[in-house]
Amino acid sequence: MEPVIQNPAEPRRHKIMLVDDNISNLSIGRSMLKEHYEVYPIPSGRKLFDTLGHVTPELILLDILMPEMDGFEVIKILKADPRFQDIPVIFLTSRSDERSELEGLSLGALDYVTKPFSAPLLLQRIKNHLLINTQKRALRMYNDNLEQMVQAKTRQVLELQNSVISTLADMLEYRDDETGGHVFRTQKYLEIMLNKLLETGLYHDELSVIDLDFLVPSALLHDIGKIAVSDAILRKPGPLDKEEFEEMKKHARQGAEAIERIAAKNIEHSFLTCARKIARSHHEKWDGTGYPDGLAGYDIPLEGRLMAIADVYDALISDRPYKKAFPPEEARKIIEDGRGRHFDPILVDIFLEVSADFESVVYEFARSKNGEGVAEEALERVSLGL
Repeated sequence: MEPVIQNPAEPRRHKIMLVDDNISNLSIGRSMLKEHYEVYPIPSGRKLFDTLGHVTPELILLDILMPEMDGFEVIKILKADPRFQDIPVIFLTSRSDERSELEGLSLGALDYVTKPFSAPLLLQRIKNHLLINTQKRALRMYNDNLEQMVQAKTRQVLELQNSVISTLADMLEYRDDETGGHVFRTQKYLEIMLNKLLETGLYHDELSVIDLDFLVPSALLHDIGKIAVSDAILRKPGPLDKEEFEEMKKHARQGAEAIERIAAKNIEHSFLTCARKIARSHHEKWDGTGYPDGLAGYDIPLEGRLMAIADVYDALISDRPYKKAFPPEEARKIIEDGRGRHFDPILVDIFLEVSADFESVVYEFARSKNGEGVAEEALERVSLGL
């Protein structure tokens, strides 16, 4: 039996496949539907799957009692195939027992229509289910588009955030040429140690409550409080006296307070939480002699304990107004000696495992900033402590 095909000049009509082994039922159903739909009369389940290979309907009217492959077998195959599982199915049946209806609905059928057909009832059932399916598709498309818009907006916000952070970090660097690159190198050191921690499984419980997507980016703000420190102190070509040191120490608290003010004017965010903890706690010491709060041991946030090693290492291998750079092996030894006093002993062990990667960061930063030849010279200078 040939399908009823619409005139190309007419508005598009929904495609409906009518599957029944009874030719009389196919003829009756076709006559009822042909004025409203593009109808494909199909005499068996096997023929249905042949037709689905080149035509996709908006709805299938499926007889239950058919030889070789009954309606229950057909719908199981339909719902198991990603190509066909979303096509609505209405069962056609001469049965009126509750068990058959329940079985069909549990397999994914939307509805039952009892034979012999009532034309008004059949048309209304089809109309209702096609409308529901159209609305579902529209909602799915809307949700997909909305998700894409949200993802695009999130990328824009993150790009803006990273741009602002990088600019703030650059402002800190420009205040002192001798410490150029410090905040960017320390961020890389932190990332190296964090990856090693994740690899070993150490501090799993503490890491599980930290939003790791924001831990490394937020490290760029660890010294943001230095904006409030005078150039006379930052650039002093010698050790700070007691009063100057007390003034310098304020930068940890001032940095955290600046981030808190940002958080107070915006929705609290994991990025700001990480940044605040790092800014405030990266000068705390394991033995409790650090600042600004004199925290000790595990009372110091893990973010601050990690940053403490990254910060001190970079200070040691860098020229500063009051000192020349230490060679990497000497910086490594100083941090190792601070195990259990200045630094978390477990994190010192992690640092010792990845210290060669720290040296690579110094070299890569010099190469990207100054070129290969200058980078080699810089690396040799640092190695010799010159």
